Amino acid sequence: MTAPSYDDIETHDDLVAWSREYCKEVRRERLVDVRFDLVEWEVSTRAKRRAAALKRPKIPAAAVGAPIDWETAEAAGGRVADGRPFPATISLTWDAFEAFDRAAWESTLRHELVHLEQYQRCGTTGHGRAFKERARELDTEVHCETFSEAKYVLRCAVCDALVARRYRDCKLVRRAEEYRSSCCDAALTVD
Repeated sequence: MTAPSYDDIETHDDLVAWSREYCKEVRRERLVDVRFDLVEWEVSTRAKRRAAALKRPKIPAAAVGAPIDWETAEAAGGRVADGRPFPATISLTWDAFEAFDRAAWESTLRHELVHLEQYQRCGTTGHGRAFKERARELDTEVHCETFSEAKYVLRCAVCDALVARRYRDCKLVRRAEEYRSSCCDAALTVD
């Protein structure tokens, strides 16, 4: 499938095709060391907090910064015989795509490329020092901007500072009075 222009994206297939082509362009221009033949793509219509995600198997003892030997890596119930990383999936969130402008969407994709590069090299990924350094090189953020309204907003009762956003009912929301803000050491309010 030929990728449509950004302004012509209307379907999930269009979004995947355009995003894949953009990522290949970034790989060439910015020397991102990834293999796209080992990547599957999908679009989520349920995600509310993440603009995109790299889904991958958990590999015991894998650590960012420690290259993994894929020939002996154990994951998902077996060993890889050919030395190739286990496949990963880049999951794109449709609502984020619709909410973001093109620059924010491109930044989101570069963010996921950092995760993919770390995973294919080390067998895991995270938002630590190495991620932050690589994100700067690729001109992307460590955390993507929000694109949906949180159902619950927790604030400091003294200075009204934002403490947390929650999209579902949870212990923090139900028992907010038991927690303190880090800014004023005050109780939390729930909007």
